[in-house]
Amino acid sequence: MKKNPFLLTPAVISFCCISLFAQPRSYQPAIVAFYNLENFYDTVFHGRYDDETFTPYGSKAYTSTVFHEKTTRLATVISRIGTETNPEGPALLGVSEVENGAVLDALTQHPLLAGRHYRYVHYDSKDARGADVALLYNPKYFRVLKSRPLYVSLPEGIKTSAYTRDILWVTGLLNSERVQVFVNHWPSRYGGEKKSEPGRMAAALTIRKFIDTLFNHNPMTKIIVMGDFNDEPVNNSMVKGLQATGNTGIIKMGQLYNPWMALYKNGMGTLAYQDAWSLFDQILVSEGFLDKDQSGFFFYKNAVFKNDALIENTGPYKGYPLRSYAGELYRGGYSDHFPVYIVLLKKRP
Repeated sequence: MKKNPFLLTPAVISFCCISLFAQPRSYQPAIVAFYNLENFYDTVFHGRYDDETFTPYGSKAYTSTVFHEKTTRLATVISRIGTETNPEGPALLGVSEVENGAVLDALTQHPLLAGRHYRYVHYDSKDARGADVALLYNPKYFRVLKSRPLYVSLPEGIKTSAYTRDILWVTGLLNSERVQVFVNHWPSRYGGEKKSEPGRMAAALTIRKFIDTLFNHNPMTKIIVMGDFNDEPVNNSMVKGLQATGNTGIIKMGQLYNPWMALYKNGMGTLAYQDAWSLFDQILVSEGFLDKDQSGFFFYKNAVFKNDALIENTGPYKGYPLRSYAGELYRGGYSDHFPVYIVLLKKRP
């Protein structure tokens, strides 16, 4: 196997500056990732909408064997995200479509991940399907200081349900540096993109209000906003609601930087529907991460994580992400989304 030229030790990478005369510098990396786990339920009926489907007697015949296979598939993916930069993988991993703490326990205690000692922050929301978001974190890199769910009030008439998933806010120390993390799974496009757009805008404005409070206290507050937004980087909820831009050269005070705009315009996606790719899964950062000469963490790069094992290789969905189920048919896959991640770097003393 070809050796990664950037990899020196599990916690140090070498990065050569653009200048031909610059000396190589030593940096500490931190991987921040997001992954929609696609209906990661346990096998127990809890009385919620669609919950019975994911039981041994439901239409998907979701048995303990299926659950353990899915857990192994997800753990396999998570164990490899970002390891070309840091073998210990994500320091922070936002996830969506998780039913409860029991499935998170099964995932974090899986033999492929147990050595990282992941912990998690999760709150049950009022979402009708019981599919929530959570933040997994490696305590070696991150210490939680405070967290809470942010309730999203939906406009009337846009969904069959009166509730959507809460947004998770966590603040803590990433290698002793204070960061604010928001994990999202915004309302879907069910019923049509335009009809459902107000729900996603409501979620965007919920975060934006919280962010404005943080910026009023400190304009260079370090903020990470990640999730399955069910919108593209160029949609109104992202550009106007979150106030995000893909151009670091013209970023204004208070705006967020969205590094996925360029990939989206080049045709990159994280999920596919009717032979069209969408890039709903994104990780945004605040201006405080953009100065590469600072002593703290700065944004280095972003990527969609995928390999041949994660891609459907046959049938009408060939080339799509290999999901767990195609309708009621168990495919033994991973998720209908590819994970995404960013690399943060910090100069070593």
